[in-house]
Amino acid sequence: MSDREQVLDRIRQALGSRPDGEANPVHPVSRTYAHQHGDRTPAETMALLVQTLEEYKATVHRTIPARAAELVARLVAERESAYVIVPPGLPDDLLKLVGPRIERESADLTARRLDTFGSVITGCALAIAETGTIVLDAEPDQGSRKLTLVPDHHVCIVYEQQIVGSVPQAVGRLSPTRPMTWISGPSASSDIELNRVEGVHGPRHLDVLVVATT
Repeated sequence: MSDREQVLDRIRQALGSRPDGEANPVHPVSRTYAHQHGDRTPAETMALLVQTLEEYKATVHRTIPARAAELVARLVAERESAYVIVPPGLPDDLLKLVGPRIERESADLTARRLDTFGSVITGCALAIAETGTIVLDAEPDQGSRKLTLVPDHHVCIVYEQQIVGSVPQAVGRLSPTRPMTWISGPSASSDIELNRVEGVHGPRHLDVLVVATT
């Protein structure tokens, strides 16, 4: 049998068919290895998320629920954002110290109008520790996809129970029917000479609040 014939035969076996019409037995492949992460504790998983987020040049702030609103207001003030846009379902308790500069997203919000906001504040669907990725899925506390693509500053709030270890774990918790945005650090791109440019496809500044609930 030639090398070509061997390759084709292996493909046929993998597909479960042979030239003579006989079916090959299908051997299911276990995927459990992708969900095993040793004895990592929740605290270690959170620490890993912080580390990977910072490697992607996001600014991470660890806090507790009682101090989250104060921190949100400070981060917006530091960027000197005249106006702040937030999704319709973000809890008022997180915004009570930001002041009257806040506007809730509405159905008639245009990209031109959105461009007048300096900051956006959202929640998230979950965050992946191993990759430093935050996933948004357009739930009411996150708003539409465009909400986090136009303003230059994004404040994203991640709660401890929303942190997972790996991408397979994340996929198992996400709904494939929802529109998802996966964020790994501030928006950045580079040309052929590897000159980094930030803010090309979204916010140049990403502040992540990691809120410990215990």
